[in-house]
Amino acid sequence: MSCIFCMIVDGAIPSKKAYEDDEILAFHDINPQAPVHILVIPKVHIPSVDGVTAENSAVVARIFEKIPQIAAAAGLANGYRVISNCGPDACQTVPHLHFHILGGRALTEQMA
Repeated sequence: MSCIFCMIVDGAIPSKKAYEDDEILAFHDINPQAPVHILVIPKVHIPSVDGVTAENSAVVARIFEKIPQIAAAAGLANGYRVISNCGPDACQTVPHLHFHILGGRALTEQMA
């Protein structure tokens, strides 16, 4: 197995968990871009947004149902940003679908 996020799901690589259930895992980014930077991933390997299908989209819906709870538990009462990078031009560095929750300070409008 060469996917670092799959290794985190399997417990081969430790992480600071923010949330976990049978289908998804949320953990703190080791290179945070904001005071709060949590990654939310499906436990099943989906390479990117481009890999979302009718067969696996339910786990993506579940992620978006849980993101507000994860953000609230992290103290993000004034708002947060959710980002998913897709492909090399978007700087997706890990080929496993993941959503960044960023917050903990006022974010700029700059997106690129």
